[in-house]
Amino acid sequence: MEQQEQKCVLVIDAALPLGLIANTAAILGTTLGSAKPNVVGRSVTDAAGGMHLGINTVPTTVLQASEERLRELRLRLYEPEYEDLLVVDFSDVAQRIQIYEDYLSEAERTRTEEFRYFGLALYGNKKKVNRLTGMLPLLRA
Repeated sequence: MEQQEQKCVLVIDAALPLGLIANTAAILGTTLGSAKPNVVGRSVTDAAGGMHLGINTVPTTVLQASEERLRELRLRLYEPEYEDLLVVDFSDVAQRIQIYEDYLSEAERTRTEEFRYFGLALYGNKKKVNRLTGMLPLLRA
């Protein structure tokens, strides 16, 4: 699918403290970038010879949602209609555990409906992403 038909949206719980909002966005972006390295453009050298690594070439929006709306959205993303979207979630389970192997063990013992989602990243077909998130407001500090 052509890149202009793709969209990336981060949806973050605006009730979180600012530091946790920033941390959530960073984790979602890092994970998304590792899963879709083709969305990063080429690096560029400026007129003074300074190197600037490539950045995201796909439109990306940061939206806000309540804890409840994030949960509803995450559950919808398990529906077959949305299985072609790339979804990254960041939750309380991931945030409170410092050792990744411990996170894996805890996540395996936690039921889907028990996760408290701090944020989601969605990447894929622009129309599908808009259908899921078009009514959400921009995240504002």
